[in-house]
Formats: sequence, C-alpha cells, structure tokens
Amino acid sequence: MRITYLFDPLCGWCYGADPTLEKLAQLDDVTLALMPTGLFAGEGARAMGAQFAAYAWQNDRRIARLTGQPFSERYRGEVLGKLGGMFDSAPATLGVIAVRATEPARELEALKAIQHARYVDGQDIVSLTGVSNILRSAGLPAAAERVRAQDSELMQTYRREIQAAQFEMQRFGISGVPALLVGDGAERHLLPGNLLFGRFDLLISQLKVA
Repeated sequence: MRITYLFDPLCGWCYGADPTLEKLAQLDDVTLALMPTGLFAGEGARAMGAQFAAYAWQNDRRIARLTGQPFSERYRGEVLGKLGGMFDSAPATLGVIAVRATEPARELEALKAIQHARYVDGQDIVSLTGVSNILRSAGLPAAAERVRAQDSELMQTYRREIQAAQFEMQRFGISGVPALLVGDGAERHLLPGNLLFGRFDLLISQLKVA
C-alpha cells in the first residue's frame, strides 16, 4: 500500500501528526511518500505579527491537547515572539528535499528533526542558514551543504515537487494539510487528514477500504 502524505513543515497540525506517521512508516506493507505542498512558501509566506502569533499559539495549544505533541515556552518566546520575522516554509521544505536527494531513508527523520527544532527547541527553520545548521546537527552534512548552496538541481527538484503537490491538491479539492492519498497514479484516493489524530486502528481500517 502506497500512502502519499501532503504536508508543510510549518503546519502545526502536520507536526501533531508525527506519532501516527511514524507508526505508518514502520508497517511492513506500507510505503510512505512525503509530498511537500509549499502551502506556506512563496505567496503563502507572511511576516509574523502579534495577531498572527497569538492565533498560532492558541492553535498550537489545541494541537498539543489533542495529540500530546509538545510546544515549548521557548518556541513561544523565541519563535512566535520574534515579531517581524518571516513565516516561510520554503527553507524547511528545501531541507527535506535535500535529504531525500542525499539520504532518502532519513527523509521522515529529517522532517521530524526540523519540526522539533522549531516547536521544542525554539530554533530558526525559516532561513537557509537555520535549516542547514539543523541538518548538520542531525548528522546530515551533505543535505546541509546543498541547502546552503541552493544548487540548480536541488532548486529544480523543489519547484517540481511543489508543482506536483499543488496539482494533487487541485485535483482532489484539498485546501489544507495534512492530507493522505492512498494508492498510486490515477488510482489514488483521498482520506481526510483528521484520521491522523484519532485511533490508529480506525485509520488502518480506512486505509484498507480506500
């Protein structure tokens, strides 16, 4: 069974889905493919203002209650409290794609490391330097170097991945992430992302009938 996971590294709900994703990735009969959507990159990026920061923290607390995923006070102070900074997922997305290009078996691990760096450690994942430093600390030096260099092959892959994800979002009428597509090619079926936050056995049962 092939499951395509549509996500954005700056999506708090995607971070909340990490425990379920890890369980899916460990199943012998499942191939999990990550598809970054660029939802908060490009035109979706924005400056961090006080109102947006307050909204984000309120939403993050709700995610924490539902999923058990931690959102630290350090994150609240040093990330959300850095008013005027950018809310832009392009660098983090580029980091995930760079890991896929260099050590594909560690792609999910890298996404989790980037998310943990933001939501727990309060680190910068909205700049190329910040993401490169996180990847290097995670033992992914080749990916870290490619993020810093922004080589043409990596940037072409980035644009191609985002275009493919946006095509799928339009095709299935997806307006937000996380979302799951089950199957391959024309046989893909959409499952609602909220299944990632319920009982795991119910998710599995839905996957089997999709």
